[in-house]
Amino acid sequence: MHLETPQMWTSSINQENKMALHAWAKETGVDLVQVNGQRRYGGPPPGWVGNPPPAGTEVFIGKLPQDVYENVLIPLFQSVGKLYEFRLMMTFSGLNRGFAYAKYSNRRGAKEAIATFNNFEVRQGYTIVVCKSLEKRELSMDGLATSVGQQELEATLRRITEGVLSITLYTSPSQKQAQLAVLKYRSHQAAAMAKKTLMEGNTKLSGLEIRVNWLNPDLKQKLQSSEEKPSSSRVQGGKPGVSKPPSPVLHDALDRLNALCQRQCLGTPLFLTKCIQANPNGWLRFWCRVVIPGCPVPFNGFTWVRPDGPGRSGHEEAKVAMALQVLRVLGESSQGIGANPLPS
Repeated sequence: MHLETPQMWTSSINQENKMALHAWAKETGVDLVQVNGQRRYGGPPPGWVGNPPPAGTEVFIGKLPQDVYENVLIPLFQSVGKLYEFRLMMTFSGLNRGFAYAKYSNRRGAKEAIATFNNFEVRQGYTIVVCKSLEKRELSMDGLATSVGQQELEATLRRITEGVLSITLYTSPSQKQAQLAVLKYRSHQAAAMAKKTLMEGNTKLSGLEIRVNWLNPDLKQKLQSSEEKPSSSRVQGGKPGVSKPPSPVLHDALDRLNALCQRQCLGTPLFLTKCIQANPNGWLRFWCRVVIPGCPVPFNGFTWVRPDGPGRSGHEEAKVAMALQVLRVLGESSQGIGANPLPS
């Protein structure tokens, strides 16, 4: 059993209820695991077979007395349906933070919990709130330096958080010369744990004033309405910036790059392009790599392109956009070579 003994609590506050909780856990064999500010039962519970329950099975429990624990709450919420998981948010002193989450094995259990326990008097004078959990899974991470690339950010997040599904970088709408990352996690719990970890400021990423919050619906809509103009990850060896999509007049960029490499005896550039995102309006986001035999490291970056015509894959346009970036890095003058702005 992972529940800490009363002697391990850092405070003597509410000792009587803590002792009652410990006795209940020992008597029932309930396994409670405390990690990063929350104490969890189940997820899955003993004897569970199959996948976790679908969305819509979790409820939020608020306005809890801070000295009430699982020995009271779990039997109460189990009385209306089978619990898959119960999470109680905790303080360092061993009091709860006034709220918890109960996840049921099916949606019916969650509906019964809301109908039965919303405005329920859990103790004389204490009426709790029970409602459907939003089960948010997306975070915004604003204030990242423009030099932070997607690969670096992904490597850091996978090292210090669990369950990250996708990462998208944007130009920050609120801070100059900064990036905003939208992080999507596999579950609400994984996102909540990641939020706590990231807010502790131990990410070791360069930034101005990094702020981590749940992704606000208004901000999400703003990013989507601006056609998701994300800032690119850096091009190694060059200045960070936004890779801009090419227009048809720019196709001599590939010839320029080839000529430059031949003049400097660097060898023939080799391009690797991969489409990683497609917008409904036809814009495509590519990850690109350019390997030049005479350069010690490859050039990596991201770019948005729009294929020149129907049936085109966008790979050629991505190569042109990347060639422009590499030309700038290598010092080739791109005067007279313009680029259309990102879609607005």
